[in-house]
Amino acid sequence: MSAYTPSETSRRSGFSLDTLRYYERIGLLSEVDRTPGGQRVFSDDDLGWLGLLRCLRDTGMPINQMCRFAELARTGDQTVADRVELLRAHAEAVEEQMALLERQYGHLREKIRYYERELAAQS
Repeated sequence: MSAYTPSETSRRSGFSLDTLRYYERIGLLSEVDRTPGGQRVFSDDDLGWLGLLRCLRDTGMPINQMCRFAELARTGDQTVADRVELLRAHAEAVEEQMALLERQYGHLREKIRYYERELAAQS
């Protein structure tokens, strides 16, 4: 299993060092290994978990729900149904946001075409 320094983990995950420390402090990252000198050492499993956290964050899941998901994951297999439900609810919210963005994108494109016609008429 590979071991990554905090800097390497930051680069690979896209999270800043401050965010990694914050996620550890609030319980999104748990049991990060440490060197004898106390420096954090991240594993491939940690990077995989950070990839999931990146997905959840980038799709707008609130931190409190991310913490709830992490808590459920740490609890064990008996919480799989709860995790599925939490992810399904989040996926539905993402779908709604995507539909809204699609409508707004159409409006934006329509406005751009309008102004492009205005520019063409001025030429």
